[in-house]
Amino acid sequence: MEITYRNKKIKKIFDSEKNLQKTYGTLSKNIQVRMAQLKAADCLDDIPRVPPPKCHELSENRKGQLSVDLNHNMRLILKPDYDIPPRRDDGGLDWEQVTKIQIIEVVDTHTK
Repeated sequence: MEITYRNKKIKKIFDSEKNLQKTYGTLSKNIQVRMAQLKAADCLDDIPRVPPPKCHELSENRKGQLSVDLNHNMRLILKPDYDIPPRRDDGGLDWEQVTKIQIIEVVDTHTK
């Protein structure tokens, strides 16, 4: 899967194991595992929707974004990297057609 980043700051953190460790501490190992899974996937549908990693679509103020579990509370937030994301006939996201994603942030979605 093709992976881009929301901004240069996030790219700099994710491009370096040292920067990941400095920024996220022990969580950096979980981030590395999830990133390896995302990079190895041909499409979003290759990422399991059950724990772990439990990739799932978000709603409300995060509509259009997806969450991937890192630990009990922390999530890797991403979105399809398309002007118009591929959709199924029923209007839902076509996970099989999503081959480009953008990393948004690492966050505890239960507090925001």
